[in-house]
Amino acid sequence: MSRKKVTVVATFKAKAGMEDILKNACLALIDPTRAEPGCITYDFHQSCDDQSHFMFYENWMSKEELNKHLEMPPLKEFLGKVPELVAEPGLLTFWEMLT
Repeated sequence: MSRKKVTVVATFKAKAGMEDILKNACLALIDPTRAEPGCITYDFHQSCDDQSHFMFYENWMSKEELNKHLEMPPLKEFLGKVPELVAEPGLLTFWEMLT
């Protein structure tokens, strides 16, 4: 089992008129996710240049802990709503934390 820390950067764009709904759905994920054992940081951002662009910046103790997060009910519920809220598929990138 790999115990390397992992960072996730997830970016996505809300459909026109859905910005506040998407933002509130994302904000609802923060407290339960930060309480998960493997979560180091879970930060949510909105673009200064385009209020429809959002980003999660996440740090996890390991890929295994991230995988557990992906199975949590709040995230699964959120992911079920995503197709109706986003204008295009999001971009997920995964990074190995070196320091």
